[in-house]
Amino acid sequence: MSVLPSESFASPQVAPTRRLGLYDTWWTVGAAALAACLGLSACAWISLHLRVDATLHAVALFAHLASLVLGFGAVLVADYYALLYLTGRCTLGDALNSTAHLHVPIWTGLAGLVASGVMLHPNLGFALTRIKLGLVLVLTLNGLQAGLLNRRMMQQGSAALTPRLLAWGAATALVSQACWWGAVVIGFRNSQH
Repeated sequence: MSVLPSESFASPQVAPTRRLGLYDTWWTVGAAALAACLGLSACAWISLHLRVDATLHAVALFAHLASLVLGFGAVLVADYYALLYLTGRCTLGDALNSTAHLHVPIWTGLAGLVASGVMLHPNLGFALTRIKLGLVLVLTLNGLQAGLLNRRMMQQGSAALTPRLLAWGAATALVSQACWWGAVVIGFRNSQH
């Protein structure tokens, strides 16, 4: 009886499969965008039916302001890194790595704004409030596609960005700034009434 080496019975090597990530395809980003639309709609509906006392309202207002500082502050830092890259003061890799680390505070701030905003009893009959909610929706969708943009830019490696990616990045930053500043101005205006 002959004994075969153990290698002959070994199973073939199977490459590990990677789970599909949020920013891997337009399909995953689209699914996340649909979930975000449904989530924001649910928050608007809840805000119509939720009543909070003065103490909880004050806590929600503080959380709203703290979330604004966290989310919008991180967006401003991300845009600052983009300006550093565009002016040649840092590499593309440095700018993208720094921006990638800011996604968590940006999304945490935005989620905090939405969650606390529900408890601030927004007047959805007021046109400016509806515009603000539209800006938050656009901001959310823009943020989702910005993650895909960041991934595409990282795939460029050390090569210079194509004009298409630069234009995509500039448009993303402009939409982001317009939505954040618009929502801040409307929120301030609404607080006066």
